[in-house]
Amino acid sequence: MKTIILTTFLFLMGTTLSAQEENQQKTPPCSEKEFHQFDFWLGEWDLNWGEGETAGTGTNIVTRELGGCVIEENFSSNDETPFIGRSFSVYRPATGKWYQTWVDNNGGYLDFTGGFADGEMTLSREAERDGKKFLQRMVFYNITENAFDWNWEKSDDRGKTWELLWKIHYKRKS
Repeated sequence: MKTIILTTFLFLMGTTLSAQEENQQKTPPCSEKEFHQFDFWLGEWDLNWGEGETAGTGTNIVTRELGGCVIEENFSSNDETPFIGRSFSVYRPATGKWYQTWVDNNGGYLDFTGGFADGEMTLSREAERDGKKFLQRMVFYNITENAFDWNWEKSDDRGKTWELLWKIHYKRKS
């Protein structure tokens, strides 16, 4: 009798756990609100930057991929020899941060971490050139439905001050 009761109990527990696991699997991955902090960037964009000889234009197509868990960027300048780059951004709940990896047709590789606060997305990294360490960051700001600004900045004093190196204005394609 004890064997029958124990077997029945284990069977019912297994059924209950399977039902709980099935319900948990029905919740889409990466659906929490933090995974949507980069949604402003999704879409097709016309870009412009600089003035005079430093002026330039380009395009950027940004999509949500891999079941909605990855933001993929496809950047291209409109130069005679285009500068082309790709980035992949993911949010990690365990750290509460965004992580981005950038690669380009000049052999560049950059890795960033950061987050969304006060209406701005800021991603930064520590870099080193010629034995000198410095910080780099990109800041997405002035965010509206159809436009925003993006700054590429550098700091030689551990983030006390920032030098603007490149500013791009994004305008959503019609």
